[in-house]
Amino acid sequence: HPVLDLRRLGLRLRTHVAALEACAVRLCELQGLRGACARPPPYTGVWLGERKICAIGVRCGRNITSHGLALNCSTDLTWFEHIVPCGLVGTGVTSLSEELQRLVTVDEAMPPFLQAFKETFKCSLVSEDSSN
Repeated sequence: HPVLDLRRLGLRLRTHVAALEACAVRLCELQGLRGACARPPPYTGVWLGERKICAIGVRCGRNITSHGLALNCSTDLTWFEHIVPCGLVGTGVTSLSEELQRLVTVDEAMPPFLQAFKETFKCSLVSEDSSN
């Protein structure tokens, strides 16, 4: 979850959410998955058709963000059969592993995520340790 000072970066909250979506789309591209895209509200997040691959949930207090995005890497998708994901009837959920037809771990997804984050936010990262 990136913790950012939006005021210092000159970003509005909606712009930040759009940047997180762009970051997740770029990560999908780097993993070889084409067709991922952001959609207008209420479909916040990143989608492949009618299937959500990345959820976005940002909290912002005093211009400091917390929370962020959740990209499904190797998530057990059967749990989503018991709910209406994000309250959006008629939509589903997918994962990198499901779409690429191979196991994609969080550890595998972190380096391309960090690359996508740096490209999207045009920055260098203080810590590239995936445990932070």
